[in-house]
Amino acid sequence: MGKRRRVAERRKTTSPVVLGGMIALVLGGAGFGVYALYDGGAAADERASAAAGHKAVKTGPLSAAEVRTVSSRFLTAWQHGRLTEAAAATDDASAAVKLLTGFTKDASVKGVTLTPGAAKGTEVPFSVKATVSYHSLSKPLAYDSALTVVRRASDGKPLVDWHSSVVHPDLKDGDTLVTGASGTPPIKALDRDGGELTTATYPSLGTVLDGLREKYGKTAGGKAGVELRVVRGKAAQKAELSDKTLVELSKGTPGTVKTTLSPTLQAAAEQQVGKRARASVVVVRPSTGEILAVANSGHGFNVAFQGSLAPGSTMKIVTSTMLFEKKLVTPDASHPCPKTYKLAGWTFHNDDDSEIKKGTFKQSFGASCNNAFINFAPKLSNGDLTKEAQQVYGLGMDNWAIGVPSFDGSVPVQSGAQMGASLIGQGGVRMNPLNMASVAATVASGAFHQPYLVAPEVDHRTLAKAAHTMSSTTRSQLKDVMRFTADYGTAAKAMAGMSGDYGAKTGSAEVDGQKKPNGWFTAFKGDLAAAGVVQAGGHGGDTAGPIVATLLKTGG
Repeated sequence: MGKRRRVAERRKTTSPVVLGGMIALVLGGAGFGVYALYDGGAAADERASAAAGHKAVKTGPLSAAEVRTVSSRFLTAWQHGRLTEAAAATDDASAAVKLLTGFTKDASVKGVTLTPGAAKGTEVPFSVKATVSYHSLSKPLAYDSALTVVRRASDGKPLVDWHSSVVHPDLKDGDTLVTGASGTPPIKALDRDGGELTTATYPSLGTVLDGLREKYGKTAGGKAGVELRVVRGKAAQKAELSDKTLVELSKGTPGTVKTTLSPTLQAAAEQQVGKRARASVVVVRPSTGEILAVANSGHGFNVAFQGSLAPGSTMKIVTSTMLFEKKLVTPDASHPCPKTYKLAGWTFHNDDDSEIKKGTFKQSFGASCNNAFINFAPKLSNGDLTKEAQQVYGLGMDNWAIGVPSFDGSVPVQSGAQMGASLIGQGGVRMNPLNMASVAATVASGAFHQPYLVAPEVDHRTLAKAAHTMSSTTRSQLKDVMRFTADYGTAAKAMAGMSGDYGAKTGSAEVDGQKKPNGWFTAFKGDLAAAGVVQAGGHGGDTAGPIVATLLKTGG
């Protein structure tokens, strides 16, 4: 008994035990503490996990108090320089602290005052007032921004939805703010007559002037100044957005870059797109490819040069070129347009379920009747439209060099129903007004002349060339169907009163989730060609048509 009692007493001691290099404290019941530590604390973790599992995750709409508390915490911490604390109030603390720190150090912004406005639901607008200081130079900085409060999915915690635009509305995610000697000297851009191009006179030209500076600033003879600017990150660069100056602390000496823009047509283009939301237009000279005007009603992104949109029925110009050159049809050939047409499991419809039972191809072109084009699909190879677009119209080759960033169209090789959709400018086909103005210009002149904004002689760049020129017969047939459309078809209302050598084509491109289609219009008159789009505007003849027709009548 005595021996057994002594063993029991030893088990009640609290001396440490070493197991496998680990020290465990034995408390009471032999080996329990040892097991818990030796097994990585599994039992404790299970208890903690079970407890956490029962913790309710808050869901549902944010209350006004939650929005107010989170926004106040973030703005107060940022204003007082407690950047780690401010970042912790966001749903991406790592990205937030990096940009907020750069705002102070790299951008040299001092004395930040943040004033919140009245919340609009979960969005809180606020004003920013500060000073940009660089060596002996300083200038005030003032702008408006906004933040949005969201509920984190994992635990329901209210946080600021972090995006770089919270710090400054011109920032895209991945961009940074830097103050210093500008990487690129300023430029003075001139129109074709030698007049200066400014955003004060031509609001649409902001992105164009930024692009010109980026391309020619270092070679145009200017000297860099000191400025606060947005330096684009990879995502913005991929979207071909240029760096942007926000505050100029000292002026550099600008170099001079002459463009092909016509002051008369540019002023008219600005006026025309200003009449409609989300409108864009481009005017070119068919005989040379010179860009005479470019304008967008929205000034943040240059849809006219860089947009990537389905062109709808304006693409039927390229499709018709292919059909004429393959001798599959002629303008006056009998070619009905059925109400529906089935291809590879898809059923295609015409606009308003219209049909032309007994008519010519020219009439179907003029009425923009879809199935008169799609029913040629069985006679075509998958790559025929792509080849026609590239070899005759210079589209989709990624080699246009107009002087500023641009997108030169895309006509991918597709099969089945998608190939049929491409014939009417849907499917994978993507264009912008620059591309479609060039299409009309190619018909007008009979040959592709790559559009350009700055003469190639300025920097000795090589302009894109098309492999083939359409035959004179094909050109005559295209002018015939486009003239018919302008006189009697869907473009007649917009082109009324036009004289001389002219032709047009309308387009309406359906977009998923959009109530009205994008309205397209492209046309030529003499040695002018133009194209426009009004996004979500409806039929092209009613929306983009008046814009384009007015510019053709203006001349230049």
